Amino acid sequence: MARTAALASSLAALVAAEAPAAARSSLPVVSRAVHHDTSPPLRSLPPIPPRTVSDRPSPRPPFPNRAGRPAIPANPALDPALSRGSVADAEPMPPPIASFEGVNNRNNRVPPDANGDVGPAHYVQWVNLSLAVWDKEGNLLYGPVDGNTIWQGFGGICETHNNGDPIVLHDPLADRWVLSQLAFDWPHNFHHCVAVSATPDPTGSYHRYDFFFHDDTLNDYPKMGVWTDAYYVAVNQFLADTLEYRGQGALAYERAQMLVGGPARVVAFDLFSVDPAFGGALPSDLDGPLPPPEGSPAFFVEVDDDAWGWAADRLSLWRFRVDWADPSRSTFGVAGQPDAVLDLTAAGYPFDSNMCGYATGCIPQPGGARVDALSDRLMYRLAYRNLGDRETLTVNHTVDVDGTDHAGVRWYEIRDPAGAPYVEQAGTFAPDADHRWMGSIAMDGAGDIAVGYSVSSVTTYPSIRYAGRRPADPAGTLPRTEATLIAGTGFQTDASRWGDYSSMSVDPTDDCTFWYTQEYYTTTSGFTWQTRIGSFRFEACHSCPLLGLSALSLRKEPPGTRLEWTAGENAAAYDVVEGELGALRSTGGDFSSSVRSCLADGLEATALHVEEADPLAGEAFWYLVRPVRGLCQGTYDENAGSLAGSRDGELGGARASCP
Repeated sequence: MARTAALASSLAALVAAEAPAAARSSLPVVSRAVHHDTSPPLRSLPPIPPRTVSDRPSPRPPFPNRAGRPAIPANPALDPALSRGSVADAEPMPPPIASFEGVNNRNNRVPPDANGDVGPAHYVQWVNLSLAVWDKEGNLLYGPVDGNTIWQGFGGICETHNNGDPIVLHDPLADRWVLSQLAFDWPHNFHHCVAVSATPDPTGSYHRYDFFFHDDTLNDYPKMGVWTDAYYVAVNQFLADTLEYRGQGALAYERAQMLVGGPARVVAFDLFSVDPAFGGALPSDLDGPLPPPEGSPAFFVEVDDDAWGWAADRLSLWRFRVDWADPSRSTFGVAGQPDAVLDLTAAGYPFDSNMCGYATGCIPQPGGARVDALSDRLMYRLAYRNLGDRETLTVNHTVDVDGTDHAGVRWYEIRDPAGAPYVEQAGTFAPDADHRWMGSIAMDGAGDIAVGYSVSSVTTYPSIRYAGRRPADPAGTLPRTEATLIAGTGFQTDASRWGDYSSMSVDPTDDCTFWYTQEYYTTTSGFTWQTRIGSFRFEACHSCPLLGLSALSLRKEPPGTRLEWTAGENAAAYDVVEGELGALRSTGGDFSSSVRSCLADGLEATALHVEEADPLAGEAFWYLVRPVRGLCQGTYDENAGSLAGSRDGELGGARASCP
């Protein structure tokens, strides 16, 4: 938990005097970055060459039955959400558009923690312990350099240490880059080093921050998410000298200040005294042009197995509400307890996360050496999307699909996280005898879902593949024949650590193209892993550089139809898209549709007459008007409409796709 010694001392006194143990996390700890500045352009800083790390990390400490809860035997039954069966006749996943090499193991470190994100013109990747920048064609623009190159001249532990667990995020609301990693003097002095770009150029200047975490508690596995009011962070806490698990930590960094290089505050919660079994949560990370509704909390979600002593397999969801006007009024859940618990057993989605007893070395490779499944937590990211008429979260983790330590990817789509959250759909992907694990999932602007992952078996070299679905596919399935980003031709022999995470993201320029990075091997060796970066997109995901209006009217004017709409703020031109409706409900709601055409491209007027030989006779159409609005991008799906109406030709209520 981020805090200074003085704050920790005063908080402890306050808790002892006023709060019961079960409510301690309802008291946020508020602090500031211990140091911040703005750097020269990254491209002008002398690159730090690779520094070989001599100490190989011990296996990442698991959550010991969630801090001592009595374990019960796992049920070896077949996963009820398993999508097995034949995929021979399924429509294939789209092939890679880009596919190029990322950073390799230049620092002699394992695992790579392969992580990256895409912006309007760049892809930035950071692995243990180096980072690099490419354009979208795969041309290397910067690096690779050691991660602490970015902190040269900053001073302190962020400049002198390069301890990894990196995260790269593109902030789509500000068109800025957010980079972070750990720094510590083991087993003391734990820090989180975060840099936010001062411009859209990832090789330019950065506003740099050093957030002190704790003197003797490791802020392990820090996972970040972009939100409107803060950069949110989830950490798993361990006492450094004993590796005793010390619970879930949740933090909010002051985004508004970090975007301009000002002094940034931190609001932090420690859930250990609420329930020491909490852990492995992820913060929501924004995708798409439409931000969450004004005032929306950020969301944290963790997965809990009933084998750890819970009443059922479940997803726990917290709402983090930070109040920068008075940070002491910030809240996390209900006195630290989840705002909502989604009972997966009752919903028909129970799972078994016990891969090889959570021990190291579980996933087989062709040569006999095994690597870790890391099945005791959710896999990064918890991807959030506002689709106008609904809010969704997508996330995944690794499970045993049949009680034989056969790894598959369990994934979820959660809806209405700010209201009454529920699992819209869930599935476990394991179409054959190979093992699939270490996944990352995201949704594009048309509602398509894609999952990337590692795949391996006694006959399959560790490789990188991806699978997915379109909105009209059967719920809970990834029926499209999986595609290969790159096939491995070797395996890892000298270490069991694999991952520990990967990253699937969505291109902000079209809101359709998925980008994925993960590790693989070309030669059998101790741990000379490589990484790959690739992209793909569903052809039916259409994008316009124009966004929806909230005030659109339609009236019949034979021989056609007249559309009128209110002028959009700062909009100079408009696209008009026409689609054909089917199974239209007069009261609105769900309906099927198909795209006919873009009727206007860059129309400067606020009205358009659409001529039809027999307007709306036996048919009904939907229309979507999208105004030009800076970098904002809109998407539509050829199988999903945006307006509701009736067969008499009266349509209205277009939902905005960008504020």
